[in-house]
Amino acid sequence: MDIAALLLVCVVIFGIMALQNHVSRTERRIARVERKLDLVLGHLGLHEEVPRRDEIAGLLRDGRKIQAIKVYREATGAGLAEAKEAVDALERLG
Repeated sequence: MDIAALLLVCVVIFGIMALQNHVSRTERRIARVERKLDLVLGHLGLHEEVPRRDEIAGLLRDGRKIQAIKVYREATGAGLAEAKEAVDALERLG
């Protein structure tokens, strides 16, 4: 009985490790595709439209950067780091 439980635990652990590896590879592939898409958009002179851009710009003008990041995240579904980078870029553009 103990050997069967140990075997089951090992199978579960190896399964989790395999799944984690697959997720990591998928995330890296997605990141490469996003970088390539950004290059293509830049080459064509196209820019992704930022939803609620006027609202975010207004918050930046008022010195409410954290609120601007929050609004960006709500509008786009971006993660915290991605939203901060995007808001920083909007701030640099003025």
